[in-house]
Amino acid sequence: MSGVGLIMAIIIGILAGWIAEKVMRRNHGILTNLIVGVVGAFLGAFIANMLDIEFGGILGSLLVATGGAILLLFLLGLFTGRRRATH
Repeated sequence: MSGVGLIMAIIIGILAGWIAEKVMRRNHGILTNLIVGVVGAFLGAFIANMLDIEFGGILGSLLVATGGAILLLFLLGLFTGRRRATH
């Protein structure tokens, strides 16, 4: 999340985690969304850097963090056997 401050990074993390939660049909709380979003941001940034894809600003950070968060939830689902939330 280059170029954003701490408060904006937290907001982006929460949003990215929430979007990933909805896409992957999971049901988490705000703290879990923050954690998934922030870890997803690191994962997404790592992959973007490996592929030599540049991103910047709030929208770029949100897209990368969301993509990383979705990937993180997908990978966690493979290991835990959880495909989607039960209602």
